[in-house]
Amino acid sequence: MKRLFAAIKIHPSQEFTRVLTQLTKELHHERIKWVEPKNIHLTLKFFGETDEKQIPAIRNALQAAVAGSPEFTMKINRTGIFGSRYDPRVVWFGIDPEPKMELLAANTIAELQHAGWEPDRQNFVPHLTIGRIKELRDKTLFQQIIEKYHEVKIQEETVKEIILYESILQREGPMYVKLAVFQLAV
Repeated sequence: MKRLFAAIKIHPSQEFTRVLTQLTKELHHERIKWVEPKNIHLTLKFFGETDEKQIPAIRNALQAAVAGSPEFTMKINRTGIFGSRYDPRVVWFGIDPEPKMELLAANTIAELQHAGWEPDRQNFVPHLTIGRIKELRDKTLFQQIIEKYHEVKIQEETVKEIILYESILQREGPMYVKLAVFQLAV
């Protein structure tokens, strides 16, 4: 069994790193597990624990999905949270709506469904998880800091491929191993 997911790799720019570093400094008093910049990605599909015999079908579905999906530029802007204002769980960077990204997501869902994977219950909400909240000591201050970064411009990323990763959980954090790379149509 392998813990798998398909994603778009993000290559953090100086501005991305600056904003993330600033957020971690301003929220140092809170218990937040920040994502390592090298691990930042946009998840297209999380498979979880998967029998290795299923990997060829996943590869075929992802190859079919990218065949009808052109390259695009993703604009990373905004900071926000998932969960309620009173019980936030995740800190994220937002991604502006982009028709070509929506097409890629729809193609991925359709091809995987055709291969036997049911779509997730939730709609595709493009975002980059940057931190998982363990505990907040000062929710008001937390909200003020997040609000300060709400409309920040972070980076543009040219997307040319998606990657099938294996996630290996370790004490110091997850390690992502590339199993396959799928090039988008030019």
